[in-house]
Amino acid sequence: MDKTSQDRILILKLGALGDFVQALGPMAAIKAHHPNAHMVLLTTAPYVAFGEASQLFDDVWVDQYRPKVWQIGRIKALRKMLASGHFNRVYDLQTSDRSSFYHKILGPGQKPEWCGIAKGCSHPHDNPDRDLMHTHERQKEQLAKAGIKHVPAADLSWANSDISRFGLQPPYALLVPGGALHRPAKRWNASGYTQLANHLLAHGLTPVLLGAGAELGLLQVIEHEAPGTLNLGGKTDFIDLATLAKEATLAVGNDTGPMHLIAATHCACVVLYSHDSNPELCAQRGNAVKIIRKPDLESLNEAEVWQTLEPFLT
Repeated sequence: MDKTSQDRILILKLGALGDFVQALGPMAAIKAHHPNAHMVLLTTAPYVAFGEASQLFDDVWVDQYRPKVWQIGRIKALRKMLASGHFNRVYDLQTSDRSSFYHKILGPGQKPEWCGIAKGCSHPHDNPDRDLMHTHERQKEQLAKAGIKHVPAADLSWANSDISRFGLQPPYALLVPGGALHRPAKRWNASGYTQLANHLLAHGLTPVLLGAGAELGLLQVIEHEAPGTLNLGGKTDFIDLATLAKEATLAVGNDTGPMHLIAATHCACVVLYSHDSNPELCAQRGNAVKIIRKPDLESLNEAEVWQTLEPFLT
């Protein structure tokens, strides 16, 4: 493909937050490889505003159909939407059964070039060990198959919001004690975060609690037990998180999407892992990221966390 022509390029990245953040570097690499192309992102509703603010795309489309194989009407509507883009090439950064299905429904007939794992695609990432690679290395290798040799780290310099409304002054530390409800083994307990919040307060740092939805009750417990903590639960969007992270002294949290976002701003981070996720495959990347991994996070004590983060305070 002539990368100087007026191509139409589609990037598929549906979620979740950590995966989206880790795709920002590949998205920038694709844009640089097609400098004159019309760039479209297909994503899900939570990431539309974030994608638009990144200025990497000319259009951001919402994946609203999500058809099951028996939902013929939805499949036809999705196919019509995808075909309307008249794309020359699709970069599937989701690389899931769902996104590969989108390749399938674009047939029969001439399909756009496709970089992904879909059967029969033009630029397959066919490494049988791809699922054993860290996300960053896997995406770099995938894009190399399509002729993109340089993939930068995520750049969040564009992510700036007015956080003065929170009345927060440095120094402060971000705490991310939540996580997916269906994966409780990925979460350190409220007692540990409460002890850590009080330890930070004693050292002159304001602990700032981040989270939303079902995590709000947990944040309220920590706030109550650590007076002086600032609870921003439910009050921030993704761009707020990035802006807060740029000014934070450090951040501590479980293996969750917000920690990927925070680490990508080059904030000093300590990320807590259990047996339930493998940092060799999905660890947060940034200039100053430290990982603590235990078979069971219930065995993790606050003293070990403090010892790990203390160098960031010197």
